[in-house]
Amino acid sequence: MENAQPKRTIRPIGQIGVGEKVGFGLGDFACNLIYASLSSYLLFFYTDVFGLSAGAASLLFLVVRFIDAFSDPIIGFFVDKSNTRWGKYRPFLLYGAIPFAILAVLCFTVPSFGGVGKLAYAYVTYILLSVCYTFVNVPYGSLTSAMTNDQQESVSLTTYRTFLANVGQVIVAFFVPFLADLFTKSMGAAKGWQLTMVIMGVMGGLLLWGCFFSTNERVKVPAAHTKIKVKDVFEQLLHNRPLVILCIFFFVIYGVKSIVSSTGIYYVTYYVGRADLVKWYSLAGTLPALAFIPAIPWLANHMTKFQLIIVSVAADIIGMVGLFFARPEWIVWIFISRGIASVGNGMISAYMWALIPETVEYGEYKTNKRMGGVIYAIIGFVFKCGNALGGMIPGLVLSATGYVATTQHQTAGALHGIVIATTIVPIIIYFIAIFSMKFYNLDKETYKRISAELKERNAKELAEEAAANEEK
Repeated sequence: MENAQPKRTIRPIGQIGVGEKVGFGLGDFACNLIYASLSSYLLFFYTDVFGLSAGAASLLFLVVRFIDAFSDPIIGFFVDKSNTRWGKYRPFLLYGAIPFAILAVLCFTVPSFGGVGKLAYAYVTYILLSVCYTFVNVPYGSLTSAMTNDQQESVSLTTYRTFLANVGQVIVAFFVPFLADLFTKSMGAAKGWQLTMVIMGVMGGLLLWGCFFSTNERVKVPAAHTKIKVKDVFEQLLHNRPLVILCIFFFVIYGVKSIVSSTGIYYVTYYVGRADLVKWYSLAGTLPALAFIPAIPWLANHMTKFQLIIVSVAADIIGMVGLFFARPEWIVWIFISRGIASVGNGMISAYMWALIPETVEYGEYKTNKRMGGVIYAIIGFVFKCGNALGGMIPGLVLSATGYVATTQHQTAGALHGIVIATTIVPIIIYFIAIFSMKFYNLDKETYKRISAELKERNAKELAEEAAANEEK
């Protein structure tokens, strides 16, 4: 049964206040405290603290993503069919916060048993955390298209979201290794990492609640557009070309992001030989982007989508080239290169999430079905596959080039493998992203026309529904 949403002051579309935009951004702040910790440190935790081999850890990442292939669309389908007195998407933030925080801690916990049981524990906890992440992140992402159907406002919301997501990444980049190192000195590596994730988990849970209490769902669509069947998912993939292209782009970009995140600690610890600089290197990979993300709405108004993407990717590639040619003692050069790459990657992240709401609109325009949950679940599955790529490829490269965990002095081959995984592999993958976006057929003028037609069509259907309800 559909419940009425409690009365609250809700600003109309096109007039969302700064407070609500900040509140919306708290959701990605929360998710990134956990997601960035997984991307940056879980592979290292598994190999150097938990006790898995690089090959076993890589297989674990691959298996979890395979399970996501089945769970993500199911969860997205479930989200789209839900409706409560708090709206369609917001309740998942309320109820998902506590299990999300607990599972994050369990994932970074070393159990007392060993052998097969220990490996099984790693699989179970990572799988459950991945599924829980989907239950939180899919409705959170879908919330954008429920808060507004104004394109410029969507870009603005995404800018706040990405800015605060990067704040979360800055915290993870600096404080996770700092706290883990601090606690490790007094209680050992296993307890040190566990306590660090307790702090991240509690912060993440509280921020998700903050997002729930400060946002509103205001976009109204005809009831028939929300009655989703399984076949509608395939219809969406068949007719929504921008979604398919964006999926390819997300897969590639998150593959690059995760490869760079997971190899950074190896690059600084072993190639540069300065483990004490890991937190500063991670900080340089996130902090510079914060200065440029607020400019995304302006750039989006003055550049085409493809131009903005090219500029962003080019900056990231330039930074990686600098890291490739850097010698271990060139510390300033390394940090400048890392900062340049950060700006490019941050701009890409800020803008590509703003494109998803328009694929929701395009899909509704083509199929008369508004499938925000399903679309975000598809995107979520795709970027988690990219994340798995980031965990799998570096592990395979390290294993193939002779990396030995916890050995202070790696072989020349292992060091070369670390540099290749950190720079050349991501650069090659980036060209796939550039090529794919040439086929994205939803330019500004096309979207503006489609959005106007859809609003007019939906207004007519809503009026007809209201008249039919009055007759009853």
